[in-house]
Amino acid sequence: MSLLYSLARNALFRVDAERAHEITLDLFQRWPKLTTAPFAFSPVKDPVDLMGLRFRNRIGLAAGLDKNGDCLEAWDRLGFGFVEIGTVTPRPQPGNPRPRMFRIPEHQALINRLGFNNKGVDYLLQRVHESSFSGVLGINIGKNADTPIDNAIDDYRIGLEKVYSSAHYITVNISSPNTKNLRDLQDEERLRALLRTLVERARDLAQQHGKKVPMLVKIAPDVPEEQLTGIVAVAREEGIDGLIATNTTIERPGLEDHVLAREAGGLSGAPLLPRATETLRRLRSLAGEDFALIGVGGVMSGRDAVLKQEAGANLVQIYSGFIYRGPELIAECARAMKQKGREMGNGRRET
Repeated sequence: MSLLYSLARNALFRVDAERAHEITLDLFQRWPKLTTAPFAFSPVKDPVDLMGLRFRNRIGLAAGLDKNGDCLEAWDRLGFGFVEIGTVTPRPQPGNPRPRMFRIPEHQALINRLGFNNKGVDYLLQRVHESSFSGVLGINIGKNADTPIDNAIDDYRIGLEKVYSSAHYITVNISSPNTKNLRDLQDEERLRALLRTLVERARDLAQQHGKKVPMLVKIAPDVPEEQLTGIVAVAREEGIDGLIATNTTIERPGLEDHVLAREAGGLSGAPLLPRATETLRRLRSLAGEDFALIGVGGVMSGRDAVLKQEAGANLVQIYSGFIYRGPELIAECARAMKQKGREMGNGRRET
């Protein structure tokens, strides 16, 4: 960790976790050139073709850190190969009551129960249109908390229709533990109905806009084996382009006795790495080699990113690792995956 980032992190860690998050995003939004200048890197050049898109390297920013797309210029300057913003909902919503984010520094972990707090899809699209972001942009869509689960398809359809023309790829988030009953959408029958509706609508939108936008589904790390098999089968049969593994976990691996272990919400950071990576490995075995997989969860070093790559990830995303390690983690991971890609001989495989 650079001395400058270490000092900045120490100052931010003295305030509430969510408040520190807000301060950082506000600075990145207002003064992206000034605040990222000490850390700005030329992106690691490691072009990868996947889902008809060219990613400038294999390391992306995971959804959740910049829910509203406020800091795209900053992420661009920091050298990410791609960026995923959201989760965004059709209507603005405040999320769950505070406090709702908790650091566990001794374990390099976070617990959050934010609940899709965001300013709504129209605000996000305004920010995207105002930005000069030059990389691959993913937009992660979800449902509003007050939309009954039986009507969830309506919210996802609205999100798809709104973001289609502005996204390079779209992620359907059905795996956050912080929106009531959301993970019920991972059940095979509900999932098939949702994905069939969205894929059919996406075909119409592709004709309307003259381009095909890949669609991925983000899943939980807590899915049992038989359900995971069903998710892969449904995704492939309904024409989904790939999966993102994984979201946060409701389990507390290695933290069972910690004072914060009883806090509701999803656990991310280093303790998630084994569980998320094993889920990814199982997905690759089930889905085959020609299916796009993005690995996320617990990446705190270049070696962790390579573990995801070895488990079958075409691309890798970071979030909690960025908070604990800072901007240097981006280039470290991108370089490590570039080298491993050369060794594996699949540096520019098209999927």
